[in-house]
Amino acid sequence: MAVDRYTAVWISHTSISDFLKCSRAYYLKNIYRDPNTGHKIKLMTPPLALGQAVHEVVELLSLLPKDRRFNEPLMDIFARIWQKLSGKKGGFIDPKIEARYRSRGIEMISRLAKNPGPLSNLALKLKTNLPFYWLSEEDNLILCGKIDWLEYLPASDSVHIIDFKTGKAGESPKSLQLPIYFLLARNCQKRPVTKVSYWHLERNDQPTEEALPDLKEAHRRVLKIGKRIKLIRQLERFKCPQKDGCSACRPYESILRAEAELVGVNEFNQDIYIGRKSGRDDEAVLIL
Repeated sequence: MAVDRYTAVWISHTSISDFLKCSRAYYLKNIYRDPNTGHKIKLMTPPLALGQAVHEVVELLSLLPKDRRFNEPLMDIFARIWQKLSGKKGGFIDPKIEARYRSRGIEMISRLAKNPGPLSNLALKLKTNLPFYWLSEEDNLILCGKIDWLEYLPASDSVHIIDFKTGKAGESPKSLQLPIYFLLARNCQKRPVTKVSYWHLERNDQPTEEALPDLKEAHRRVLKIGKRIKLIRQLERFKCPQKDGCSACRPYESILRAEAELVGVNEFNQDIYIGRKSGRDDEAVLIL
């Protein structure tokens, strides 16, 4: 069978995380389309808005050569991006809560401005907007995802993967995020990966280096989950493991029951909703 990326099952760290939490949530976030608009749906929350704003600043920097990266003050860039997410567009109903999240974002961007570290160094930018490769042609599975930052290390002609964190909680040692980025970097460009790091912007002035993932083990783990996702899609068995729904799928079920408010359409043609509890200062809603 000839490979065809249009019929392949595409998986990413985000979709895998959705699936591992709840297959129903995976369906509602990654497959379901509103029959009236033809759009996928997305529930906006304050933590998600914060993460999106900070990551957009980093993304814009990654597009520039190092000698032009800081020509415009980072705080000006952040302020411009935050305007797109202010109010209900960012899941904020209470202005006081928006002010708290915006303040957190300002602190993170200020930390980057004062301690740019690797952001001042040479960086690699993959030419495609969404890096991907065939995880398994036999299983018709493609792995995709955006890597926050690829620092170029000229002394070793190698790459340092950096993932920026905007949540208060740390990443689980069992997380597949760095292993997935490691696989993508190894398969979407030619230089070896010699460092991987998380940068917790809420508390650290520099990235924290992590152990390099084992390439074969990372591939095995991701492929195993990818095959499960493919099977569930073929069987169309998108059921929540809990009788009354779980914290991952219930907010999206509320959209289907017309209990959430439509606040707009984003640049990816997703219908953006906020729930009745939007604006809660609840860090457990989402960890980015």
